[in-house]
Amino acid sequence: MRALARLALATVLVAAPIAAVTLAPTANAAEDPTPITVLTSNFEDGTVQGWAGRSAETLAHTTTVAHGGTGSLAVTGRTAAWQGPSLDVLDVFEKGTAYTISAWVRMASGSDNARLSVERRTGGTAAYDQVVGNTAVTANGWVNLTGRYTLASDVEFLRVYVETASTTESFYIDDVTASYVPALPIQTDIPSVQDVVTEFPVGASITGAEIVTTHGELLTKHFNSVTPGNALKWDATEPTENTFTYAQADPLMAFARTHDLAVRGHTLVWHNQTPSWVFTGADGQPMTATAEDKELLLARLENHIRNVAGHYGDQIGVWDVVNEVIDENQSDGLRRSNWFNVAGLDYIRTAFRVAREVLPNAKLYINDYNTNVPAKRDKLYNLIAQLKAEGVPIDGVGHQVHINVSWPTLAESEAMIQKFIPLGIDQQVTEMDVSIYTSNSESFPTPPADRLLKQAYVYRDMFALFRKYAAEITSVTLWGLADDNTWLDTFPVTRKDAPLLFDTRLQAKSAYWGVVDPSKINPSPSPSVSSASPSPSVSVSPSASVSPSVSVSPSVSVSPSASVSPSPSSGTAGCAVTYRVTGSWPGGFQGDVKITNTGTAPIAGWSLNWQYTAGQKISQLWNGALTQSGTAVTVANTSWNGTLSPNGSASFGFLGSWTGTNPVPAAFTLNGATCTTL
Repeated sequence: MRALARLALATVLVAAPIAAVTLAPTANAAEDPTPITVLTSNFEDGTVQGWAGRSAETLAHTTTVAHGGTGSLAVTGRTAAWQGPSLDVLDVFEKGTAYTISAWVRMASGSDNARLSVERRTGGTAAYDQVVGNTAVTANGWVNLTGRYTLASDVEFLRVYVETASTTESFYIDDVTASYVPALPIQTDIPSVQDVVTEFPVGASITGAEIVTTHGELLTKHFNSVTPGNALKWDATEPTENTFTYAQADPLMAFARTHDLAVRGHTLVWHNQTPSWVFTGADGQPMTATAEDKELLLARLENHIRNVAGHYGDQIGVWDVVNEVIDENQSDGLRRSNWFNVAGLDYIRTAFRVAREVLPNAKLYINDYNTNVPAKRDKLYNLIAQLKAEGVPIDGVGHQVHINVSWPTLAESEAMIQKFIPLGIDQQVTEMDVSIYTSNSESFPTPPADRLLKQAYVYRDMFALFRKYAAEITSVTLWGLADDNTWLDTFPVTRKDAPLLFDTRLQAKSAYWGVVDPSKINPSPSPSVSSASPSPSVSVSPSASVSPSVSVSPSVSVSPSASVSPSPSSGTAGCAVTYRVTGSWPGGFQGDVKITNTGTAPIAGWSLNWQYTAGQKISQLWNGALTQSGTAVTVANTSWNGTLSPNGSASFGFLGSWTGTNPVPAAFTLNGATCTTL
């Protein structure tokens, strides 16, 4: 993954990858027809069924283990992590069709992170796309890798393959399938969002699949602005130093020009999805707060902005120059990212100064999440006020607005807007979605009608609020086009979410009518859910930028942390832990941990411990309280997830850094007792 840092073209989508043991159903499964299966490999006939190795590895039918039936495919003799089984799907997959690809994987021994990917070639040039990112796989059982993939360009070579992240251990695959649900035409007889909401542009974040076939039709009918969700980030545009590529972004930009869509640039500086080389000093060691490292880091930052922003010039009228720099838990409110630890506030000052020099006509934004939370809102306000007083050219503040059907209150959202008015800057809603879930413990096979109704009223109220403040809000962007491709399918936990205006088959939902014509939401009156009291909500991006695959995630969004319950544990008779690396990129990764009480007595207050073996460091954690000392990690419960009933579980997620390899911890203890690792 490090030596194979190959960039994918923007004309391909890896949509809403689900790296999990089980696949969440589609958002509107009750309405969907039976999927049409286009390939099946069950290895029950004693052959390899057309699968071939990517190099010199050996593939053979085996009956040693099997997920279903008696046979599977054994992959042995691997000499590199990227080597694995691949299958030609050139004559199977059609351009513009969204396929769900599923494969069951099991290590022969040990553990690793497995990935499901696609290799394609056009004009002899190879590109590599992630379908499912790093997912923990062991020899103890089968793990399902399932994700959605849409081919959005003509190719001469197309193969699905399975690889691992670090080791060359042997592994098995079984029961591989690919299927699709026939597309429906978009509804042309309903009002266009852009024709109803005329106070400001309304946009959507896009990948390659949003610009082809019916997705492209839906996009251009309803929206007049787009944000390339990942194609302009550092890992996509400058994967290695001073080597710039715009293969992901150029097709999106061409589509925007053809259809007269405004473009928001996202993002020039972020602590995430930034290659590790950016923070590596001239001596080859991680940068520290020395004058030499600071000078080098700021020089790299300036070079990056001059090239990336300069490449598009006036084609992009708005840029998120810096993204997610606030940590309200710090006394000064500043996130302790690699950027800040090496360069202090000078990285923000430099970013805006250089962006203004390169883009004299563009609007330059500072973008963050949870700006409706008073502590974070106020810290962001103070930072902008300080920088503007210094002459830093900040034109606007971006509110991500990743919310759910019960949080936040409308009053909190209005206070968010009002807070920044005295600064005299523009405000934009940059990444809006409304999750149907109110806690991490919920998971619905299909979205309940009452949740979709609540969601419609949230959209109604929020858009009414934005239009009320049209003099301040100059753009609203939804983080996605339709429910078939949303980052919330995998984060903060894996489950099918439905956070957007259109469903998985691109049909208008009640949420759409909440924006366009609230009288059509429901004939019976219903109070606004926006007045509900706030509940803890976590909105976390997958950050799944795994080289050599395409990144598919938005910015990280983490809701206010809760206090930690100090209550001691009682009745710890048994526990099981599932640890998954759900996304990985050069120098960083994202993980998910699930704890299950397998005993007969409840656990009141828990503390989970493990050891890293390759120097991994956790930088941010949600739904738990983190302590890390060297390689030793301890995560304690929060106030709302401290009690585990028998068979009950709790989950938390985190962001971390890594160098070289990223092996899964070998053992976990809960309140001092050794847990079974699943």
